[in-house]
Amino acid sequence: MNEYPGRVKTGLDNRENWWSDMPPRTGGGPKPAKWAVLGTAFVLPSFIPTVIELTTDGITAEELVIAGFLLAYGACYLLFPLVLRPSRRKTTYVFSGVMLLIGLILVFLHDNNPYILIYATAVLAFTLPPAWAVILDGGALLLVLAVHLAVGKDDLGDLVAVASITAAMFFMANLVRAVRKLEAANQEIATLAVAGERERLARDLHDILGHSLTTITVKAGLARRILESGKDDSRALQEIREVEGLTRSALSDIRATVSEYREVSLSAEVAGARAALRAAEVDADLPHAVDNVDPALQRTFGYVLREAVTNVIRHSGAKRVKVRFGKTWLEVEDDGEGGDATAGNGLRGLAERLDAVGGTLTATTPPGGGWLVRAEVPESALRSGVLAPLSEPTGGRA
Repeated sequence: MNEYPGRVKTGLDNRENWWSDMPPRTGGGPKPAKWAVLGTAFVLPSFIPTVIELTTDGITAEELVIAGFLLAYGACYLLFPLVLRPSRRKTTYVFSGVMLLIGLILVFLHDNNPYILIYATAVLAFTLPPAWAVILDGGALLLVLAVHLAVGKDDLGDLVAVASITAAMFFMANLVRAVRKLEAANQEIATLAVAGERERLARDLHDILGHSLTTITVKAGLARRILESGKDDSRALQEIREVEGLTRSALSDIRATVSEYREVSLSAEVAGARAALRAAEVDADLPHAVDNVDPALQRTFGYVLREAVTNVIRHSGAKRVKVRFGKTWLEVEDDGEGGDATAGNGLRGLAERLDAVGGTLTATTPPGGGWLVRAEVPESALRSGVLAPLSEPTGGRA
């Protein structure tokens, strides 16, 4: 079991990594022209002396066969980056096996010189999963060792050097695997960060506009009805002035949200809820002070109160709303139509908000009807130092 959830497993201490293929490069595969130059530079120092030796004093049929294998072997080394594609897995395995076989043939045809095998063992380290690289490379080296012992060749220095270089290539290949996995993880983190920021901005804007536009709609409707009745023009003007103030406040909140500077105050939300409920002609029973609420929870409870009051105005058809606070809890109850306590966007957002500070949100229909929203945070969560998150999720009940 992984001790740290989300940790990127890059080392050989993980069984899965032993059998996993080389991850693709995040920036695309190697450029053929660049590798052709580098690969040729690696091949020529070993191949030129062999070719000179084979062509000195003419060339026999046996030497012609060796030259053919040597040409095929060099071509395999230069072409192996082209088979490193996830869609060509079977081709990669066949290619690696064929190259190793050609390398072994050249070793046995060329006086059991193991150095030529380095090219194949290095390619296998980079193209095959680590487990298969160990099995095939180790098996090839053991086969060469067995032939050395069978023919009585007791000088094993060259074979030890080849084994050491192969081991170095093996660990270098696994370093490349780790780097590529970390690059992929960094890209994923960047993508998630962008998605999270978009979600934060969308939720905060929904929170601000959902509440503000609901209040503006109610107040504008009230002003219209007053003007149509012709009874109290001064009250209608007052409501219109408040609508203007709300639009300015909403614009200011949007700018602050984009700049990540907007703060929510529970006392301000109580005042805003009182004004919104009065405009909606809902009798509001609200506390006059918020001093009894723990300071660490006032921001979170401010969001809960805002969303709950917005839901009352939008959906409930209530005539009375009662709000109560405690040190670690808040309740908003109305006498509206109630309904199924199914979490919509807003309730889900508030549940996420409460969960972030170690609390819970419940929305139920009391026995007498209506709707009851209760937010509560255990004392243990406060003692542990959990604070309200900076990026606040929210939404609307419907």
